[in-house]
Amino acid sequence: MCKYKSNATRCIIYRGDLEKFEIGNSEKRRPNSMDLKTVKKCLEKGDGVEGDNNAPTIHGMPSRFFENFIRQGLRVDHIEKGRVLCSMKVPPRLLNAGNFLHGGATASLVDLVGSAVIYTYGVGSSGASVEISVSYLDAAYVDEEIEIDARALRVGKTVAVVTVEFRKKNTGKIVAQGRHTKYLPVQSKM
Repeated sequence: MCKYKSNATRCIIYRGDLEKFEIGNSEKRRPNSMDLKTVKKCLEKGDGVEGDNNAPTIHGMPSRFFENFIRQGLRVDHIEKGRVLCSMKVPPRLLNAGNFLHGGATASLVDLVGSAVIYTYGVGSSGASVEISVSYLDAAYVDEEIEIDARALRVGKTVAVVTVEFRKKNTGKIVAQGRHTKYLPVQSKM
């Protein structure tokens, strides 16, 4: 659900067939078809521009804050060339509206832990993402212990492909599987 509030208009998007607009004191319902300006305003909420109460917080965050936010609590249990095995308890800060591990947090962990596997080959950079995909198979709830098993499928001169599997530690049940392809910078021979 996206909410945007200004002095004149407030839009609430429902996941069903209808949306509700409140303009002044009148309320209208119609089939979901928002104009582009309203969609833009809903997406830009919290962007730190004039009138945004979160601006000092957003602009005051350290560089690469998001990576640390995701990784906090992550433990490396095993590391070898081509494999990194981590575990973590699902923290409340990484939950979605359904109270289980957020898909975006899962995708970020595919990126971060998958990139760590590439470093086990002794490369100087983990490269740039070319493609990332995640299949979500089950839910992991708050304080549930999960394992994140990242393995290199191929690390070549210019391309690396890794797979990352998320499992419930107590049952071994797969929560998600991710695949990440990265372009590696060409190493100079000089």
